[in-house]
Amino acid sequence: MADSADWVVAGLDVGGTTINATLQDSSGRFLLEEMAESPSCVRQGPDKAIEALARALDDVLAVTGTPRPAVRAAGLDTPGPVTADGVLSSRGGTNFANDEWCGFDVRSSLERRLGLPVVFNNDANAAALYAHHEHFGPELAMARSSVSVIVGTGLGGGVVEMGQVVHGAAGMAGELGHIWVPMDGLLAPGQPTPVCNCGLAGDAESIASLTGIEKNLLPYWLTRFPDHELAGQPASVAAKLVRRYGEAGDPMALKIFEQQAIALGRLLTIAANFTDPHVYLVGGGVVDAAPQFRDWFLATVTEHTTLRQEQALVATIALVPELDMAGARGSAIAARAAVLAAAGGD
Repeated sequence: MADSADWVVAGLDVGGTTINATLQDSSGRFLLEEMAESPSCVRQGPDKAIEALARALDDVLAVTGTPRPAVRAAGLDTPGPVTADGVLSSRGGTNFANDEWCGFDVRSSLERRLGLPVVFNNDANAAALYAHHEHFGPELAMARSSVSVIVGTGLGGGVVEMGQVVHGAAGMAGELGHIWVPMDGLLAPGQPTPVCNCGLAGDAESIASLTGIEKNLLPYWLTRFPDHELAGQPASVAAKLVRRYGEAGDPMALKIFEQQAIALGRLLTIAANFTDPHVYLVGGGVVDAAPQFRDWFLATVTEHTTLRQEQALVATIALVPELDMAGARGSAIAARAAVLAAAGGD
């Protein structure tokens, strides 16, 4: 902990298989440059998972040479559905399939185990918070607003206003993937309206997600490209390969990603009319794609985002940086903010 301040906070990002952990000191400096990953053990139930989180904290303290008493708080994020207080849905979740997780209060349980205050966000909100602070920097982050959309297995999102995540009354604010987007001019002739896992037809996630590719877009486009190499692959395998084909300029893959980009543009157009942010941030696997493909995708999103003239003068569309570390770092940022607020900003 050489040359750092006298206290730190932890950021713990929990996924279906791994935990990513980090530390941030009181000045806002992250003490790890790379990801610190460890098994999440969530499939073994809550008890094993909480112990895994405690070990993850111990591991990053050891790596950085930070004494345990220096830790003031921990930030935690998990996939949803989950309340703003960190209580998992009574129906469970994709990454928390064990019945013991249904309705489990993960935040309070970790707080008791660590003996530290735990600040909770869902994973998309944590990533959005980091993207916001990284984009604006410490001087402007607390005076600016952003909307983030993160394309993964589903479509995550987050709304940040004046540097703070907007949670909503039930913790469901920023669920941008489940906003309905217009289909006119987006779908090809005869293409069925995509249906989301949530049951809604034509929401953003039904198109702009890996699940949307597997269940909705790829099955249709393979009927238009029946001799495509992906036609012989299982749907779950083929969906994960589409980006590689898109990077190579494959016509069918580009049709799929064009529809995703149009859907995202229309989603950001809707966001412009209810939150009017300073920046729209786009993240997901496309950020890690080949630069030419990534730039084409972002340009297509931008082309289909309709802003008023006044908005276009002050707003930008940009990429979410360092997505693999964004959840842990966003969780740490939230924890540090809570510590500073409790101390009156000192």
